[in-house]
Amino acid sequence: MLDTQPMAPHHAHRLHDLYASTPQYFATLGTPIPSPHEVAREVELALRDPRRRLELLYDGPQLIGCLDYKLHYPARGDITINLLLIAGPHQSQGYGGKTLQHFEEHLPAGTRRLLASVLGSNERAARFWQRHGFTFAIDARPVMEWYAKPVHSTTALTVGAKLSKI
Repeated sequence: MLDTQPMAPHHAHRLHDLYASTPQYFATLGTPIPSPHEVAREVELALRDPRRRLELLYDGPQLIGCLDYKLHYPARGDITINLLLIAGPHQSQGYGGKTLQHFEEHLPAGTRRLLASVLGSNERAARFWQRHGFTFAIDARPVMEWYAKPVHSTTALTVGAKLSKI
């Protein structure tokens, strides 16, 4: 079973370690792996947004990924997944699908639509979202593409509650 931990500024080094273990993601984007300073700044800025959530994903003591999403974006009732990243050594083991399934089962009441942003030309990410019922929604190439999935029923999880067990 997976556990989540809300990210705090002092966890930035863990996110950097995750990024460093997944160089193929950054190669797909055509960018270098962010430096520890850049990651710390990224976390600091993200946590200033009251609608933004950053969570580290663990399988036991092992950090295996992260989930970054924003509530009520781009519109009220939407949740946008900015990044669901599973560390390179843990990819293709079902962690992404399990995380997404649990996330969908515990959406805040009033959620109407899930969106997922795919940066650059990332065919593997696009296929992942499509396998999980998302369809192409917005073309913002060359920067990103958006995939969407309507939400037909929700549970009563309060906005801002953490996904404690996946």
